[in-house]
Amino acid sequence: MTRSTEVAAQYEAIADWFDANRNKTLFEKPYLDRIAAEAPGKNLLDLGCGSGEPMAAFFIANGFTVTGMDISQRMVDMAQRRFPAHRFSIGDMRTADFGGQYDVMLAWDSFFHLTGDEQRAMIPKFGRHAAQNALLLFNTGPGEGTAYGTMEGHDIHHASLSAAEYKTLLETAGFKVIVHTVEDHACGGRTVWLAQRT
Repeated sequence: MTRSTEVAAQYEAIADWFDANRNKTLFEKPYLDRIAAEAPGKNLLDLGCGSGEPMAAFFIANGFTVTGMDISQRMVDMAQRRFPAHRFSIGDMRTADFGGQYDVMLAWDSFFHLTGDEQRAMIPKFGRHAAQNALLLFNTGPGEGTAYGTMEGHDIHHASLSAAEYKTLLETAGFKVIVHTVEDHACGGRTVWLAQRT
């Protein structure tokens, strides 16, 4: 079983639990507000959209057209039922055709499930699908390494590169880092990256 197949099976198994227990108080809101204010347009790709709440819900409420993708069919079905005017589909961000360019791309609580090498390959793909001045938001661990988080009895893989390598990869893909916050305690301890396509 590949790492992505394992993570997909885990999220499929815990979909109802995850939806019920995922923090929906929008602790991420300072970052989301900045994106809503500064995005060059309203076309948004949400990679790892989960059940659509709270991230996609926030942007839909702010007038964005959301294309969501997740590796769990049950998660995708929840999101599509909640937001039938928007498009949600099952897919693996590493191999899926994103179908165009976007003004905003999110890989929140999803990008870090990829292995280090898969992350290295994904950042150039973000660049290819970023419209002019597009914003990219994702989160990682605070430093290079591999960790496992436990959800509903499942040990779920996370990986991160070094901050220096992320900066180099983003710059090579045409992005400028505009926010890099390490272990933001107001954001659940996440290390946050916000970059803009130049």
